[in-house]
Amino acid sequence: MIHDLPDGRLFIGGEWEPGTGAEITSIYPADGSINRVLRGASRADGERAIARALKAQADPAWRGLKPHERARYLARIADGIEANAARIAFIQTRDTGKTLRETGALVASAAATFRYFAAALETLDDEMTTQRGDYLTLSVHEALGLVAAITPWNSPIASDAQKIAPALAAGNAVLLKPASWSPLVSLELARIVEEAGLPKGLFSVLPGAGREIGNLLVEHPAIKRVSFTGGTSTGRTLAKQAAEKLMPVSLELGGKSPTIVFKDTDQDLAIAGILFGMFSSSGQSCIAGSRLFVERAIYDRFVPRLVAATKALIVGDPMDPDTQVAPLVHPDHRAAVAGHVSRAVADGATVLCGGAAPEGGIFDSGAYYLPTILSDVRNSDRICREEVFGPVLVVMPFDTEEEVIALGNDNDYGLACGIWTRDFPRAWRVGRAITTGTVWINTYKQFSISTPFGGEKDAGTGREKGRQGIRAYQAQKSLYVDLTGRPHPWARLQEA
Repeated sequence: MIHDLPDGRLFIGGEWEPGTGAEITSIYPADGSINRVLRGASRADGERAIARALKAQADPAWRGLKPHERARYLARIADGIEANAARIAFIQTRDTGKTLRETGALVASAAATFRYFAAALETLDDEMTTQRGDYLTLSVHEALGLVAAITPWNSPIASDAQKIAPALAAGNAVLLKPASWSPLVSLELARIVEEAGLPKGLFSVLPGAGREIGNLLVEHPAIKRVSFTGGTSTGRTLAKQAAEKLMPVSLELGGKSPTIVFKDTDQDLAIAGILFGMFSSSGQSCIAGSRLFVERAIYDRFVPRLVAATKALIVGDPMDPDTQVAPLVHPDHRAAVAGHVSRAVADGATVLCGGAAPEGGIFDSGAYYLPTILSDVRNSDRICREEVFGPVLVVMPFDTEEEVIALGNDNDYGLACGIWTRDFPRAWRVGRAITTGTVWINTYKQFSISTPFGGEKDAGTGREKGRQGIRAYQAQKSLYVDLTGRPHPWARLQEA
């Protein structure tokens, strides 16, 4: 059972059916073998899912549930994820090439997300607002109705949970479109949601082409909100489409995050954190700390140590528990990463380590790329501006706090930042001065479902996670209740 893969049928409005859209091939990035060939969702499949979702969401059996009753479904989904953790981790490793250690952590994160939003739903209150007249005023929140979640290929189970859990908690029906490079783990999640007893029709999984099923989910008048995680160019297009129907969206897009090392830092702490923040997930992370600024006073000592530690990382089979850097998700993506490095070298960058695909044995058939560090770059170079989404780090020196703040902010993205120093007041000043959604101080790439996450500038708009994550999937309604029992004096009513 653990090593079986989903059979390729789609979960359309609570029914397992073959898709009728374009063919999707899921491959195992470690050796290029085929996991599964399936048909994605067509526009007709999406329309069918929408019709079933609208019916299910309007049913009093769901719509009339009290918050603690909805929370029970989320808790059962969390139980199901935990009970199937080994199987889900295996499927995600096959689908994305991530190490089994990492996919196991992502599965645990997904279960914790459903459990957190179940608890938040149980304790999230509406408000009696401050009285300003002879009337009682209240603010209540209601489900939007039908929402869509569009998730990326780099960590599907965790990204899926961060959108689905609060949307269901809020009382909505949810249509999930996973990326075509990694559809299988989302289909496995559908099986768990079904087994948890969620009313049929409230959840669908619709992998498919963005131009077909993606556009449908954004443009259809019945869809009341879209939460999207993916590339900035796609996010811009989605935002324009959503604006035409005045639909709210949240967009978690790209990143080119600065990591700043001051001369007083604990160098061992910094090097370990930089390696994890950049090269875990093989660099395929929107928050990867891909621009490294090192204070000039320690640059010549720190960078060689970092390079040596990078060369010692274990690149290999994602199923091997010792592997730290696994293959990239697809050969086409590896070619794109290699192209970024080649252009950087042509622009004058020096390769301190990596800069190529490893050779021999398993490396010849897999989509591997060595952890890479580039120096002799300027913050204005293309390699410092464009999101590579692979294991490629650029390193630059700086002299003053003011200079590094300016360099850190001189970028179109504003998703994350890492600061390494023993001086807390300095860390506070720099962290507040950098325009970004998340700042890590003497750590990196740590997450909490209780803490809001999102970006600034071209990194996106809106926030996910946290107790208020549920409210993002609800509409706020104000109620006024007269307390006087008297007709309004404006009408000047005459006695009968």
